[in-house]
Amino acid sequence: MGKPVERILKLISKSLEMGKPVWGKKRLMQWESTKSDPFKSLIGTVLSQRTRDENTAMATERLFNRYDTPEGIANAKASELERLIRPSGFYKVKARRIKQISRLIIDRYGGKVPDDMDVLCSIPGVGRKTAGCVLVYAFGKPAIPVDTHVHRVANRIGIVKSKSPDKTEQALLRAVPRRYWIMVNDLLVRFGKKVCRPVGPRCAECPVNKYCDYYKNVYVEGKP
Repeated sequence: MGKPVERILKLISKSLEMGKPVWGKKRLMQWESTKSDPFKSLIGTVLSQRTRDENTAMATERLFNRYDTPEGIANAKASELERLIRPSGFYKVKARRIKQISRLIIDRYGGKVPDDMDVLCSIPGVGRKTAGCVLVYAFGKPAIPVDTHVHRVANRIGIVKSKSPDKTEQALLRAVPRRYWIMVNDLLVRFGKKVCRPVGPRCAECPVNKYCDYYKNVYVEGKP
């Protein structure tokens, strides 16, 4: 028998609530009022690759204070972009990438970021996680972006059993009701940082430990 996925997600969401809904109709309604700029979302997610959140925040703030349009980034000097996004790491590669993406957005899509998964993934440097983040956080469209937190949490609990983020995404798309897809990334990323941490997970206080394979194997049965 499979895991009670909806029940697990609701329990996780309840544990994260701090005066704001993170699940259900109220949360779904919030997406309409909190959607971000598609271009900034795309560039910010590209800069977030292989770095920490605080580094991404610093790099995007520096960049968007200077250039916040496809035209601005496409026409900027590579050396200037490198300087601005240096905190994100791999800044030479990322500077070339965001210039290329910006130029393509102008030339192919008239300066507007597309809102289709396959089209987004056809853009150099944009994979399914990046495309999914743009769909969810900029357009309010259903998708399940899978990063290291989502991959770890979903596999630890046993909602899915997969070796790669791409396979985890496909398994989650099958396991989670479509109406909840848009909330899964936000929910599991926050839960992965606060409770189901990479090292030293707080299993004893986890609201879903009775459903969790990792908890059962390590804490109940004592398996490594």
